[in-house]
Amino acid sequence: MSVSRRQVLTFGGLGVIGAGALAVPFGSISAKSASKLADADMPIPYRTLLTVPPILQPYAVGRAPDGAKVHYYSVTQKAGTARILPRLTTPILGYNGIFPGPTIDLLQGTRAVLKIRNQLPQTHPLHGHTLSTSTHLHGSASLPQFDGYASDVTPPGFAKNYEYPNFQSARTLWYHDHNVHNTSENAYSGLSAQFCMHDPAERELLPQNNFDVPLTLSDAMFAADGSLAYDDNSHSGLWGDVILVNGKPWPVMKVQRRVYRFRILNASISRSFRPTLSTGEGVHIVATDGGLMPKTQTVDSWRHAGAERYEILVDFSVYQPGQRVELRNLSNKNNIDYDFTDRIMAFDVTDEPVDTSDPTWKTIPQILASHEVMDLRPARDTRVRKFRVKRNDDVWVIGEDSWADIIASGYRRVCADPALGATEIWEFENSSGGWFHPIHIHLVDFQILSRNGRAPFSYEMGPKDVVYVGEGETVRLLMKFGPHRGKYMIHCHNLPHEDHDMMTQFSVGLKPGQVDLNDPMKAAPAFWDGQ
Repeated sequence: MSVSRRQVLTFGGLGVIGAGALAVPFGSISAKSASKLADADMPIPYRTLLTVPPILQPYAVGRAPDGAKVHYYSVTQKAGTARILPRLTTPILGYNGIFPGPTIDLLQGTRAVLKIRNQLPQTHPLHGHTLSTSTHLHGSASLPQFDGYASDVTPPGFAKNYEYPNFQSARTLWYHDHNVHNTSENAYSGLSAQFCMHDPAERELLPQNNFDVPLTLSDAMFAADGSLAYDDNSHSGLWGDVILVNGKPWPVMKVQRRVYRFRILNASISRSFRPTLSTGEGVHIVATDGGLMPKTQTVDSWRHAGAERYEILVDFSVYQPGQRVELRNLSNKNNIDYDFTDRIMAFDVTDEPVDTSDPTWKTIPQILASHEVMDLRPARDTRVRKFRVKRNDDVWVIGEDSWADIIASGYRRVCADPALGATEIWEFENSSGGWFHPIHIHLVDFQILSRNGRAPFSYEMGPKDVVYVGEGETVRLLMKFGPHRGKYMIHCHNLPHEDHDMMTQFSVGLKPGQVDLNDPMKAAPAFWDGQ
């Protein structure tokens, strides 16, 4: 079903369509706006400078018993205000009270202990639920009790120490809230931030420091007073009319005439993007969710779902000083688009002198790095598991499971039980129509083997932990399970889908009746903060 702008406006504007108006599958919808702001309060594209979140510094550095270096960090979840709109402030919930939260940046092999202090209000100011949280470091092979298991929550006034091993290859990770049944509202309110891990191969090949730029994309709609409005269209998804990059609406970044690396995270709770440059020049994709690809892939655009990370190189040396290059959005099927959601941000090319002694200033490397998962090959006897992603009445499910089923089982029910070290093929089918589903599998990186029986898109030919499963698509994934035993989640990263109740779990290396030493509900509980 395709609804025109005229039809939407006949209903009185998409922002006030009733809860059931989009309870059926939809194809594409366009409308003027969703926010209720006065014209003078509506941000205008390319009027704001890009800002970069601060780097979080450890409060202590130590050594683990085995001699490994450990950084100790502390982050406080608390209410704050953000300057997003030209005249109004916006209440948020943020890590250290800012949105996005502070970036954690460290070297492979440096372990991290992150103390998350929940100093949020007792209840959400808009939705009324208790503001418990569960912090997931997305992309980390963490033990189950430190993985942000949705039902392992930290109530207001409590804290939890999360331990991250950081042995994986260099990659862009991110930490965000994963609170059971309220992930969408909490993440949309501001609880997300990047976590960047480096290694020697990535340091040598790609731009660093000021030329290694995190870009966290999201979208929002606003009430008349500047606060965040929320309408998930009967749990189908929320699509805002204001595109934010690092918390700023359609910002502008000044760039030198050299190669830049951008770590692009889609932190929207529902919207997918199809970024492209206004000049028609290609971008060079060098890393996916799990780090460096085997080879650089040059593309005109790419499909970018919620929670996916793509690292790209853009060569601004081909442009003249004073030239503006826009990063635009071609969008994808099953989004809701508005007047200005076809724009993301802009780059203004300057005549600032370039340090040509930096070998990355003009280099687009073609051969990058090997990765264990990309070297996997299926065998004749490789086990295949099949899952259908769909909506059963008002509940979203993976296979036949919802998170309500997991809770009802006392957290014992699993949809799969691979052995530690096993290699399997998992197939996800989306034949119900009307929606796309970004499916995230915790713990592992995987290789996309095929999409509808054909090769994956070129930009997907790297290690992944989220796969875009579009309407009418079936994807096959190859993965090796480890290095930990325990229970981990699979869910849709359209967060209103996850919350209602598109999440299940699998176990790794656990036999029926075996004591689970890494039980995520018991092994590392939250504790009273005492402050």
